[in-house]
Amino acid sequence: MTVKSRAATNQDGVRCYAPPVALPGFSHINRYWDKSAQKYAAKILPGQYYVTRNDEMITTVLGSCISVCIRDGKSGLGGMNHFMLPQAGGEASSDSLSDAARYGNYAMELLINDIIKHGGERRRFEVKVFGGGRILAQMTDIGQRNIAFTRQYLATEGLRVVAVDVGDVYPRKVQFFPASGIARVKKLRSLHNQTIIERESEYLRDLVAQPVAGEVDLF
Repeated sequence: MTVKSRAATNQDGVRCYAPPVALPGFSHINRYWDKSAQKYAAKILPGQYYVTRNDEMITTVLGSCISVCIRDGKSGLGGMNHFMLPQAGGEASSDSLSDAARYGNYAMELLINDIIKHGGERRRFEVKVFGGGRILAQMTDIGQRNIAFTRQYLATEGLRVVAVDVGDVYPRKVQFFPASGIARVKKLRSLHNQTIIERESEYLRDLVAQPVAGEVDLF
C-alpha cells in the first residue's frame, strides 16, 4: 500500500506537505517537494539507490551511468539505482571487466534485496532501464559496456523488462513513480554537459582507486 504526503498549512497560511517517512536505511537520500509533480522527490546520485512504498518520485540525471527502475506491479513498492561500472581509459583487460561487473552486480542486488525485504515479490517485478549515453568521448564507451552488462544481468536473472531507453550521445533526466510505474525520460540535448562529465569522470576515478565492496547475497 502506498502512502501519500500529508498536507498542512504553515503559520503564513501557505499550504505545504510533510514528507512521507522513508524506509529504514534511506533517510540520507536528499528529498524535496517537486512542484511540477506535486509529490516529494528523492534525488539519487552515482552510487546511490532508493526504495519506497510511498507515493513519491525518484529522480536522477544520467550520462554514461545506468539507472534500473524496479517495482512490484501489485503493491507499487519499488526503487531505482544509479551505477557506473569502473573502467580506466583505453581498452580494459578481462580482469578489470570482471571487477566492473562486480560493481554492477552490487548495485543491482542491493536494489532487489531491499525491495524483497520490504515485501516485494520477485515474480511481480517490472523493470525499466535508462542511460548509458556516450558523453565521455575521450574514453572507451563505458555507456555501451554498462548497457551490455545490464542486459545480460537481467536476462540471467529472468526479470521482466517492460521499457528500455539506452545509448545515444545525450544525458538523460529520469523521473520514476513506483506507485504507478510511470517513468518519464527527458534527453538533455541543449544541456551544457560539463557538470555531468566532470561528475562521472571523478566518480570513475574514485571507483578505480577503491577496493570492490563485499559480496551481497541475493535472496
